[in-house]
Amino acid sequence: MKKLIIKASFLLIAITTVVGCKKELDEKFNNPEKVLDPSLTGLFTGMLNNDRVAAKYWNVRTFLTQMPGVYAQTSYISNGNTIYQQNDGYSQQYWDDFYSTGGNGSGIIAQYRTMETKYNTLSTADQASQKVIMQAAKVVLIEQAAKMVDLWGDIPYSAAGSLNTTSTISNPKYDEQKALYTSFIADLDALGTYFNTNTTTSAFSKSDILLKGSMNMWARYANSLRLRLLMRISRTDEATARTAILAMLANQATYPLVDGGNSGTYNPGTSDVLLQPLTNSTSDLHDAFFEGSWYATDYALNTVMLPANDPRIPVIYDKFGRTVNGKFVQNADYKAMPITFTAAQQEASFADYAVLDSATFVYNQKLPGILITASEVNFIKAEAFERWGSSTDAKTAYDNALRQSVTFYHYLNNLNQGGGFKNVTAPADSVVTAWVNTSIATYAGSSTAKLTQIYTQKWLHYGVLQSTEAWSEYRRTGFPALTFSTTGKLSGFDTPPTRLIYPSKEKTLNSENYQAVVSKDTRKTKIFWMP
Repeated sequence: MKKLIIKASFLLIAITTVVGCKKELDEKFNNPEKVLDPSLTGLFTGMLNNDRVAAKYWNVRTFLTQMPGVYAQTSYISNGNTIYQQNDGYSQQYWDDFYSTGGNGSGIIAQYRTMETKYNTLSTADQASQKVIMQAAKVVLIEQAAKMVDLWGDIPYSAAGSLNTTSTISNPKYDEQKALYTSFIADLDALGTYFNTNTTTSAFSKSDILLKGSMNMWARYANSLRLRLLMRISRTDEATARTAILAMLANQATYPLVDGGNSGTYNPGTSDVLLQPLTNSTSDLHDAFFEGSWYATDYALNTVMLPANDPRIPVIYDKFGRTVNGKFVQNADYKAMPITFTAAQQEASFADYAVLDSATFVYNQKLPGILITASEVNFIKAEAFERWGSSTDAKTAYDNALRQSVTFYHYLNNLNQGGGFKNVTAPADSVVTAWVNTSIATYAGSSTAKLTQIYTQKWLHYGVLQSTEAWSEYRRTGFPALTFSTTGKLSGFDTPPTRLIYPSKEKTLNSENYQAVVSKDTRKTKIFWMP
């Protein structure tokens, strides 16, 4: 496995790109007469323009493919002795990007607290006209905060960002993780209702670089996020999850969802919640992947996709190959390196195995940040129906999810036009139908077997770009049945963790409040929703 050094020239380009994007947003959405008093619209756009959501080098390179991607096997990196050891520096940066501005993220909670302060100074009339912006900002905050809970458990939340609201510096207490989830789920219920019963404004539409001010899409986003969180708690609080989820699925006029109209040939660009790159962005992920995570993953390709003749293979992977006598010779077949390969074996033979597709992932400057897709929502529906309702309805939702995943990955591939990259033509409907109905991916067997199919295909759909969600679902369900190589691993780090350890700086700077959670701060402590 090649260990490439990050080039200073690339870092300079990356920094210039980030600064350029920020300047564009500042000029467009902030009040130029009050540089230190940005508008609510500007702050909201800043929340959305988050490099922890967008398909950006730093997040993919230092976080997604190094920690959750390894623990969920959605990324394949060098099989060294510290592969399951958390990188404290990189996890510290992810943590910091949630709490403060100035990093690769946009400081989600800091931005939101500033928005609250600004909103509270407005007149009653102005508050009424700008309430929609605050409501959308809360959805954004909850989505990112839920990920923080999924990664760490208890986190500072209710008292975080006090400097922005009270002008007083104080170290925030940790909020209990289950209580946070309960509040998120309740808030999303109210937010979905708000967007489903109110109208947009021109200011909101202008500042909304995610959904262009569509109240219908914000309602779908809030409801679908609530659906995700409810299913996440369903193994430890099944009664709550079952009641709420079935109520949502029984009344989709009140609870519209990001489900692509339940059509396999839907349009991901208009139906899914995707953060499209800014028009002046020219970055792609080739450096992020070439620095160690370019390779096809064993279980996904060898165990799930190849035996099923999965139609997504050509848009997710390239066969790769070797240069022989000055000519590139492509490998004959798709196959992934075994997960049991040592680092030396990987280094010697990586060219014989498949890699991530160049057009779809590696050089795609149009690759969006993925927040929630129709395929995910239909997998959730399928699980709900299989566990608590009709297996026939579950099959319908599952089949829709499979078809939508094919459509989604071909959509990503075809965003990358020009540059000599191959855009793969969508497979014929007969090909997709054969895969759905007559392969090992087919929805059949016992209820346990059907649930295993849902969990495995949902994990596969998340892939490398949604590694945090893939890791959460793997920890919740225990599927797919992954094998982790333990040979030669560092003592105490021979298997993946079940949560991330709190970053060192947090323990030091917030030491008094940290004492309340120190007993939970082990790599094998379960997140509350884990069975």
